Amino acid sequence: MPAIVIVGAQWGDEGKGKATDLLGSRVDYVVKPNGGNNAGHTVVVNGEKFELKLLPAGILSENSVPVIGNGVVVNLEALFEEIDGLEARGADTSRLRVSANAHLVAPYHQTMDKVTERFLGKRAIGTTGRGIGPSYIDKVGRLGIRVQDIFDESILRQKIEGALRQKNELLVKLYNRRSVEVDEIAEYFLFYADRLRPMVVDSTRLLNDALDEGKVVLMEGGQATFLDVDHGTYPFVTSSNPTAGGASVGSGIGPTRITRSIGIIKAYTTRVGAGPFPTELFDDMGERLRTVGGEFGVNTGRPRRTGWYDAVMARQASRINGFTDYFLTKLDVLTGIEQIPVCVAYEVDGERHDEMPMTQTEFHHAKPIYEYFPGWTEDISGARSIDDLPQNAKDYVLALEAMSGCRFSGIGVGPDRDQVILIRDLIEE
Repeated sequence: MPAIVIVGAQWGDEGKGKATDLLGSRVDYVVKPNGGNNAGHTVVVNGEKFELKLLPAGILSENSVPVIGNGVVVNLEALFEEIDGLEARGADTSRLRVSANAHLVAPYHQTMDKVTERFLGKRAIGTTGRGIGPSYIDKVGRLGIRVQDIFDESILRQKIEGALRQKNELLVKLYNRRSVEVDEIAEYFLFYADRLRPMVVDSTRLLNDALDEGKVVLMEGGQATFLDVDHGTYPFVTSSNPTAGGASVGSGIGPTRITRSIGIIKAYTTRVGAGPFPTELFDDMGERLRTVGGEFGVNTGRPRRTGWYDAVMARQASRINGFTDYFLTKLDVLTGIEQIPVCVAYEVDGERHDEMPMTQTEFHHAKPIYEYFPGWTEDISGARSIDDLPQNAKDYVLALEAMSGCRFSGIGVGPDRDQVILIRDLIEE
């Protein structure tokens, strides 16, 4: 049976949670393979909004097992705050499973995140300050602490001591902060051990056994393609690989078992934090997209930068992820706009680029070349087939599909889980 991956095709906030929730009732496992509590999903169920940060969106489905994969960095305090918040609203979180190989975010990671951002000054990346980057740095530097380590106090203390030997030198001598004690961090982690233990599994075996048994596994990537540390707008990226390939690594599911790669892409573009953004708007139209689209960060509340749809980026994302399908979200936000620009190419130093420039310098200086499409005024929130759309909206969608490098299989026309046009099945052909 299929393993399916859902990936953001822009800079995040495309509506991956809605797409995951839509499929959640038809899959057996929903896996978060990367990131941490730095990137959230908003899911609306029966008019009720749920803001998920560390938990997979599948936590709201009664039929699937949500799994935090080995590629995630887990803040235990944030995890249990989120679990308690959902349970207080009547959600069942008892099915949650956490990979024994996932790495943990320590309090000193959050401290390092904040002080290094301030130290960078004008070169700051615009992180959420939640310690995600420093956690991944320790993971790659082999100084990380994994979920399984908190069940062996001796090993835990050894690993904390090894990590703090370096961290305290930096905190005290470079950043003028107090040193961190081993006991302080050990007590922090051990406090959660008993509550966490029943959730912890060998997630690679769990998920591959599920596939062998004919079950459907859905992987929901955090962040998005152009925040990928290898393929994104470096250095203004996250510290993991939120692409289809990264989903394979972060879940332990081999690439040959992935049968569907679905890109989630918004009918316009947004971005949070610093970095280049060719189609960004700085006028009233940009504010309109932000207000009507509710473009404020789930975790931080920060207003998102807004701009028009970028077909060049869409084609590049399709290549990187090997998308089989695109799911277009928030088409309804464009209702009432008289003329809708779409970026079809870039101009860099007088030269036209129909595809992404090779260098960061070129992309930073790229100016959008637009084609313009007539808008529509009709309410599309009740549309359930593409033929229900007004002609101009339908033409806009078909034009985006033709220039984005991948077929469109779904369209979001409102925030609720049923406000969707499905052109073809997203699980089975």
